[in-house]
Amino acid sequence: MYVVVGLGNPDKEYEKTRHNVGFSVIDILAKEYGANVTKIKHKALTGECRIGNEKVLLVKPLTYMNLSGETLIDIYQYYKMDLENIIVIYDDIDLDTGKVRIRKKGSGGSHNGMKSIINCLGSGEFPRVRVGISKPPKGQDLANYVLSRFRKEEQEDIDKGFETAAKAVDCIIRENIDVSMNKYNKHE
Repeated sequence: MYVVVGLGNPDKEYEKTRHNVGFSVIDILAKEYGANVTKIKHKALTGECRIGNEKVLLVKPLTYMNLSGETLIDIYQYYKMDLENIIVIYDDIDLDTGKVRIRKKGSGGSHNGMKSIINCLGSGEFPRVRVGISKPPKGQDLANYVLSRFRKEEQEDIDKGFETAAKAVDCIIRENIDVSMNKYNKHE
Protein backbone atom coordinates (compact mmCIF):
# COMPACT_ATOMS: atom_id res chain seq x y z
CA MET A 1 0.00 0.00 0.00
CA TYR A 2 1.06 3.56 -0.76
CA VAL A 3 -0.14 6.86 0.64
CA VAL A 4 0.16 9.87 -1.67
CA VAL A 5 -0.27 13.18 0.13
CA GLY A 6 -0.68 16.46 -1.70
CA LEU A 7 -0.03 19.49 0.49
CA GLY A 8 -2.26 22.54 0.42
CA ASN A 9 -4.82 24.59 2.33
CA PRO A 10 -8.44 23.38 2.42
CA ASP A 11 -10.59 26.51 1.98
CA LYS A 12 -12.02 27.67 -1.37
CA GLU A 13 -10.01 30.90 -1.17
CA TYR A 14 -6.78 28.85 -1.52
CA GLU A 15 -7.86 26.83 -4.56
CA LYS A 16 -5.36 26.97 -7.41
CA THR A 17 -2.83 28.99 -5.41
CA ARG A 18 0.89 28.29 -5.56
CA HIS A 19 0.85 26.67 -2.12
CA ASN A 20 -1.86 24.22 -3.27
CA VAL A 21 0.03 22.48 -6.07
CA GLY A 22 -0.07 19.26 -4.04
CA PHE A 23 -3.88 19.33 -4.06
CA SER A 24 -3.86 19.95 -7.83
CA VAL A 25 -1.68 16.88 -8.46
CA ILE A 26 -3.94 14.76 -6.20
CA ASP A 27 -6.91 15.94 -8.32
CA ILE A 28 -5.16 14.71 -11.48
CA LEU A 29 -4.34 11.34 -9.90
CA ALA A 30 -7.91 10.98 -8.60
CA LYS A 31 -9.34 11.65 -12.06
CA GLU A 32 -6.84 9.32 -13.75
CA TYR A 33 -7.51 6.39 -11.39
CA GLY A 34 -11.19 6.94 -10.59
CA ALA A 35 -10.82 7.90 -6.93
CA ASN A 36 -13.26 10.13 -5.09
CA VAL A 37 -11.16 12.12 -2.63
CA THR A 38 -14.14 13.03 -0.47
CA LYS A 39 -14.04 10.78 2.62
CA ILE A 40 -13.00 12.64 5.77
CA LYS A 41 -10.50 10.51 7.69
CA HIS A 42 -7.16 11.25 9.40
CA LYS A 43 -7.91 15.02 9.43
CA ALA A 44 -7.95 14.88 5.61
CA LEU A 45 -10.00 14.26 2.52
CA THR A 46 -9.09 10.76 1.33
CA GLY A 47 -9.89 8.46 -1.55
CA GLU A 48 -8.71 4.99 -2.54
CA CYS A 49 -7.61 3.70 -5.91
CA ARG A 50 -5.21 1.22 -7.48
CA ILE A 51 -2.08 2.12 -9.38
CA GLY A 52 -0.65 -0.99 -10.99
CA ASN A 53 -0.96 -3.74 -8.38
CA GLU A 54 -0.85 -1.37 -5.42
CA LYS A 55 -3.66 -0.04 -3.27
CA VAL A 56 -3.17 3.74 -2.98
CA LEU A 57 -4.69 6.21 -0.55
CA LEU A 58 -4.84 9.74 -2.00
CA VAL A 59 -4.79 12.41 0.71
CA LYS A 60 -5.49 16.15 0.97
CA PRO A 61 -4.87 17.29 4.56
CA LEU A 62 -7.55 19.52 6.09
CA THR A 63 -5.19 20.81 8.78
CA TYR A 64 -3.84 23.78 6.81
CA MET A 65 -0.29 23.71 5.53
CA ASN A 66 1.61 24.46 8.72
CA LEU A 67 0.01 21.51 10.55
CA SER A 68 0.26 18.93 7.73
CA GLY A 69 2.24 16.63 10.01
CA GLU A 70 -0.88 15.96 12.11
CA THR A 71 -2.48 14.17 9.16
CA LEU A 72 0.71 12.26 8.27
CA ILE A 73 1.40 10.97 11.77
CA ASP A 74 -2.23 9.83 12.08
CA ILE A 75 -2.00 7.89 8.79
CA TYR A 76 1.46 6.50 9.60
CA GLN A 77 0.33 5.18 12.99
CA TYR A 78 -3.00 3.86 11.69
CA TYR A 79 -1.56 1.88 8.76
CA LYS A 80 1.78 1.04 10.44
CA MET A 81 3.47 1.43 7.07
CA ASP A 82 7.04 1.99 5.93
CA LEU A 83 7.96 5.64 5.43
CA GLU A 84 9.19 4.89 1.90
CA ASN A 85 5.55 4.12 0.96
CA ILE A 86 4.44 7.66 1.84
CA ILE A 87 4.88 10.09 -1.07
CA VAL A 88 4.45 13.81 -0.35
CA ILE A 89 3.78 16.31 -3.17
CA TYR A 90 4.40 20.00 -2.49
CA ASP A 91 5.39 23.38 -3.91
CA ASP A 92 9.01 24.54 -4.12
CA ILE A 93 10.10 28.16 -4.62
CA ASP A 94 13.63 27.03 -5.54
CA LEU A 95 12.44 25.39 -8.77
CA ASP A 96 11.22 27.24 -11.85
CA THR A 97 7.45 27.14 -12.38
CA GLY A 98 6.37 23.68 -13.48
CA LYS A 99 9.74 21.96 -12.96
CA VAL A 100 9.53 18.71 -11.00
CA ARG A 101 12.12 17.12 -8.69
CA ILE A 102 11.80 13.75 -7.00
CA ARG A 103 13.85 12.90 -3.92
CA LYS A 104 14.04 9.82 -1.69
CA LYS A 105 14.44 11.85 1.50
CA GLY A 106 15.55 15.22 2.78
CA SER A 107 14.89 18.15 5.07
CA GLY A 108 11.90 20.45 5.14
CA GLY A 109 13.96 23.37 3.88
CA SER A 110 11.95 26.58 4.19
CA HIS A 111 8.61 24.79 3.63
CA ASN A 112 6.46 24.89 6.77
CA GLY A 113 4.26 21.97 5.70
CA MET A 114 7.31 19.75 5.25
CA LYS A 115 8.83 20.95 8.53
CA SER A 116 5.59 19.95 10.28
CA ILE A 117 5.60 16.49 8.65
CA ILE A 118 9.25 15.79 9.48
CA ASN A 119 8.71 17.03 13.04
CA CYS A 120 5.64 14.79 13.56
CA LEU A 121 7.12 11.69 11.88
CA GLY A 122 10.52 12.25 13.49
CA SER A 123 12.15 11.56 10.13
CA GLY A 124 12.70 12.99 6.64
CA GLU A 125 13.18 9.48 5.21
CA PHE A 126 10.22 9.47 2.83
CA PRO A 127 9.90 10.22 -0.89
CA ARG A 128 8.79 13.61 -2.07
CA VAL A 129 7.78 15.15 -5.38
CA ARG A 130 8.46 18.88 -5.49
CA VAL A 131 6.69 21.08 -8.06
CA GLY A 132 8.34 24.41 -8.85
CA ILE A 133 6.48 27.66 -8.31
CA SER A 134 9.52 30.00 -8.72
CA LYS A 135 10.74 32.61 -6.28
CA PRO A 136 8.61 35.66 -5.47
CA PRO A 137 9.42 38.87 -7.33
CA LYS A 138 11.84 41.14 -5.46
CA GLY A 139 10.08 42.89 -2.61
CA GLN A 140 7.02 40.60 -2.51
CA ASP A 141 6.29 38.93 0.83
CA LEU A 142 6.80 35.14 0.64
CA ALA A 143 3.53 34.32 2.46
CA ASN A 144 1.51 36.52 0.09
CA TYR A 145 3.34 35.04 -2.91
CA VAL A 146 2.69 31.37 -2.09
CA LEU A 147 -0.98 32.19 -1.47
CA SER A 148 -1.30 33.92 -4.85
CA ARG A 149 -2.54 32.33 -8.05
CA PHE A 150 -0.39 31.63 -11.09
CA ARG A 151 -0.17 34.36 -13.71
CA LYS A 152 -1.71 33.66 -17.10
CA GLU A 153 1.74 33.33 -18.72
CA GLU A 154 2.72 30.67 -16.13
CA GLN A 155 -0.37 28.49 -16.56
CA GLU A 156 0.94 26.26 -19.36
CA ASP A 157 4.16 25.53 -17.45
CA ILE A 158 2.41 24.72 -14.17
CA ASP A 159 -0.19 22.52 -15.91
CA LYS A 160 2.67 20.53 -17.48
CA GLY A 161 4.28 20.35 -14.04
CA PHE A 162 1.11 18.88 -12.53
CA GLU A 163 0.95 16.22 -15.26
CA THR A 164 4.66 15.40 -14.86
CA ALA A 165 4.30 15.12 -11.08
CA ALA A 166 1.34 12.74 -11.48
CA LYS A 167 3.33 10.59 -13.93
CA ALA A 168 6.30 10.62 -11.55
CA VAL A 169 4.10 9.33 -8.69
CA ASP A 170 2.72 6.60 -10.97
CA CYS A 171 6.29 5.61 -11.90
CA ILE A 172 7.41 5.49 -8.24
CA ILE A 173 4.53 3.13 -7.42
CA ARG A 174 4.62 0.92 -10.56
CA GLU A 175 8.41 0.71 -10.88
CA ASN A 176 10.48 2.41 -8.16
CA ILE A 177 11.75 5.79 -7.09
CA ASP A 178 15.12 5.41 -8.85
CA VAL A 179 13.41 4.86 -12.21
CA SER A 180 11.15 7.85 -11.55
CA MET A 181 14.10 10.08 -10.57
CA ASN A 182 16.05 9.07 -13.69
CA LYS A 183 13.05 9.71 -15.91
CA TYR A 184 11.64 12.94 -14.42
CA ASN A 185 14.54 14.78 -12.73
CA LYS A 186 15.58 16.45 -15.96
CA HIS A 187 18.24 19.15 -15.80
CA GLU A 188 17.87 21.70 -18.54
